[in-house]
Amino acid sequence: MKSLLSCLWLLVCSVQLLFSQSRKPVSADPVARYDAYVQQAVNDWKVPGLTVTVVKGGKVLLKKGYGVREVGKADAVNTQTLFAMASTTKAMTAACLGMLVDEGKLRWDDPVTDYLPDFQLYDPAVTRELRVRDLLIHNTGVGNADFLWASMQISSDEILRRIRLVKPTYSFRSSFIYQNIMYLAAGKVVEKVSGMPWERFMRTRIFEPLGMRRTQALFREVTDLNRAKPHVEISDTIRVMNSPTEEGLVDAIGPAGSVWSCPDDLTAWMQCMIDSGRYDGKRLLKPITWAELFKPQTIVTDAQFYPTQQLTHPSWKTYGLGWFQHDYRGQRVNFHTGSLTGMVAIHGQLPSHKLAVYVQSNLDHAELRHALMYRAFDEFALGVNHDWSAEFRQLYGGFRQQAKTAERRVDSARVMNTKPTLPITAYIGSYADPLYGKVEVTMQEGKLRLSLNSVLTGRLDHWHYDTFRLTYDQFWNGADPVTFSLDAQGKVAKLRWGGAELMKVPDSGGKGVAER
Repeated sequence: MKSLLSCLWLLVCSVQLLFSQSRKPVSADPVARYDAYVQQAVNDWKVPGLTVTVVKGGKVLLKKGYGVREVGKADAVNTQTLFAMASTTKAMTAACLGMLVDEGKLRWDDPVTDYLPDFQLYDPAVTRELRVRDLLIHNTGVGNADFLWASMQISSDEILRRIRLVKPTYSFRSSFIYQNIMYLAAGKVVEKVSGMPWERFMRTRIFEPLGMRRTQALFREVTDLNRAKPHVEISDTIRVMNSPTEEGLVDAIGPAGSVWSCPDDLTAWMQCMIDSGRYDGKRLLKPITWAELFKPQTIVTDAQFYPTQQLTHPSWKTYGLGWFQHDYRGQRVNFHTGSLTGMVAIHGQLPSHKLAVYVQSNLDHAELRHALMYRAFDEFALGVNHDWSAEFRQLYGGFRQQAKTAERRVDSARVMNTKPTLPITAYIGSYADPLYGKVEVTMQEGKLRLSLNSVLTGRLDHWHYDTFRLTYDQFWNGADPVTFSLDAQGKVAKLRWGGAELMKVPDSGGKGVAER
């Protein structure tokens, strides 16, 4: 029996020795552990470039760049590499309004029309009741209207003029649908009250006091070569987007998401926002106004929250003034993501521990941003070892498979061996709508082509009946169906694209239809 026990003991010791030799050593330093975790996540998610910044209690725990600014090139991401802040800009715009509240120049519950008398929504009653606060909390009843800047090149003022044509999706203050255009209106309120454009107010009241020397409010101001390029994944291949026009379109709604920044600058903004509006002896906001930014203002529905809720299981979800909020392991989290085509960001706070994390990446919807935020909370505050990166990769991988299945389902619904009702040349012409702008359908080398507001272009291939498939020249947009409708005389009368319906412009007398 003793001999058998001795053999078993030797076997256990041998297995332990083998396991310890094959396993990478785990650092006792939480910063080193987290750094290694980030590096592994970057590799696992195949992200070209990324930055992570972590601050706690007034100290910078980590500020580092990973990967490259552009695939196929050796230029490494560092702490001065500029990335799009995208919608994390919204917290800055809310802070700008807060400064004006501090100065007594406006109140959160002032009518918007006190400052923007020409601003109108579809329902005049809602226009009358709309308050400055409402511009920041996605409760106006207006659904997503991003086509007003993402598919046309019109001025900020024209965007706000056209918003009156957008029919409400739900009744005023009864629900929550994330909305960018209202933040543009908030920026216009800043301009009206302060007497300076939103971007200049940002620079003089936030960037300069906090020493954010590299940060730019608008994409057109980003001329530094040390900037990340946007990337998208197409058919399992990471491709760079070389489209300045695409990136620059966001300037039209700058207050909603046009700021570009880097870790060296963001540390100041993060510390200011986690410490009651103070930084390095300066105070941007009064404590009461800073607290108002983070006060829950409206309930966020499950449908409008992030898929991560399937794994983190929050009990409640709210939105403050430029911040999402929810509970995590019994703690309140304030956070906001930012997403532009090819770029992502996330700014998260665990206020009970004065901990903040900011992640930037140059890959479209790289959702490791969520994993790195929660992992930072676990590592630097909550003492938990949880592999969110692996779990979120599985979660979002499932979504990708679902999308591929849905695409195959659409393809299988195609009715084969059909023809357009009319000769192909009958579909050529101009189509217009006061809200959506103008579509030009032309013929090039025997193929139909479409141009939407000279921004989105592509080839139209017959699909079935009078439906064509639009394959975008801007490859990251993929493809969409375009359907033509005939009138009672059998002539082409309408074009439907992406939920929009545009009327065909007569060959004569049709000028100005889009301007009604």
